[in-house]
Amino acid sequence: MDFVTGISDHGDLTISRLKDKGYIGKEVKVKGAVHSIRNMGEIAFVILRRWDGLVQTVYEDNVSPFSFKELKDAETICATGILRKEGRAPGGIEILLTSVEVLSRPKEPLPLDISKWKLSASLEAKLDQRAIALRNVRERSKFKLQEGIVRAFREFLYGHGFTEIHTPKIGAKSAEGGANLFRLEYFHKPAVLQQSPQFYKQMMVGIFDRVFETGPVFRAEKHNTKRHLNEYTSLDFEMGYIENFTDIMEMEAGFLQYMVHMLDNEYKRELGLLDITLPKVNEIPYVTFSKAKELVSERYHRKIKNPYDLEPEEESLIGRFFKEAADADFVFVTHYPSKKRPFYAMDDPRDPMFTLSFDLLFHGMEITTGGQRIHDYSELCRKMRARKIESNGMQQYLDVFRYGMPPHGGLGIGLERLTMQLIGDDNVRETTLFPRDQGRLTP
Repeated sequence: MDFVTGISDHGDLTISRLKDKGYIGKEVKVKGAVHSIRNMGEIAFVILRRWDGLVQTVYEDNVSPFSFKELKDAETICATGILRKEGRAPGGIEILLTSVEVLSRPKEPLPLDISKWKLSASLEAKLDQRAIALRNVRERSKFKLQEGIVRAFREFLYGHGFTEIHTPKIGAKSAEGGANLFRLEYFHKPAVLQQSPQFYKQMMVGIFDRVFETGPVFRAEKHNTKRHLNEYTSLDFEMGYIENFTDIMEMEAGFLQYMVHMLDNEYKRELGLLDITLPKVNEIPYVTFSKAKELVSERYHRKIKNPYDLEPEEESLIGRFFKEAADADFVFVTHYPSKKRPFYAMDDPRDPMFTLSFDLLFHGMEITTGGQRIHDYSELCRKMRARKIESNGMQQYLDVFRYGMPPHGGLGIGLERLTMQLIGDDNVRETTLFPRDQGRLTP
């Protein structure tokens, strides 16, 4: 009888393991894709690409018993040779080739020159050929950093008593309301794609106290900007038994500190490839919505046009103001007008025109919306009536409050925007694996 007992060691090494000094001078085997070939005459350099970087292999006439001219860009091979030190090579090592086994051959040349340090193609060309463009080491490093952001979010919240949940993305009614919904037929019944896991997060607070989720959300907005998508990844959490909405801001600040520490320690290679300076997160200023508008209006001589929301230019100027005044990369803007927040946002008891809510701006762009929620059933119903919101399809959500809920609040972070601002890109599609907008449903 045969059994699978775990992972087998086939003798091929990752690039990370090759850097172990114990392999220097020994014969090693490594698999990878041919990233580039540089023919220098009697010597040729064949650069291999794997998930953990690049490694240089060297073909030498009269040493390597095969012809390197048989090798082509984008082939995947198994290379065997003697590992030696070479300070000018990626990672400070190279392999003197003694044999090569071709594992697969491309049928035609690559549509993009992915071996260049910086991919010169347009954004549309890169998106059309996304799976090829991301073979460029700088392009793919954006998504390794994005991995680090999500890892940090998960690990930090696990360490603070949060339970990870997974909520449905098809529902009868949206948590956010409004007309900007993707509507579909669900077995002859009307349904929508969820704009947020908000209802489910709140329901789960009554069970686990603290919950979080990372998953897609959908917005059927007909925008065409560099900061919006119709499907994006939201990092959400909700926590119960809070003293006030600043507990939510403090939890996010803690996450950002944990994230920066993790990226600095475990993603140095990607940070270096993209020449990123990590943001300051030890202290994050906060300011009320009204005060923020006044500050930028006075400092930058900009007339307040919309008293109920922040325009992108205002967000940018708020970020600029706090960078100049406090060298801050982030700023919390609190107490947004009630009319611009969902019905479940708790109004400020001192002034019901405003809510106990906030946005977090990163380098002048909103990446987070959060705040305290209404936890009293009667108050929630009153606010719904005042806004003429029908309870059809929301009865199970409302029943949770009927049977008692603790004071709670939470937030949602736009992963792609956070990544974009961290890297310094100017278009959120650059940091979205396969963007979905008005004009793009493929690849």
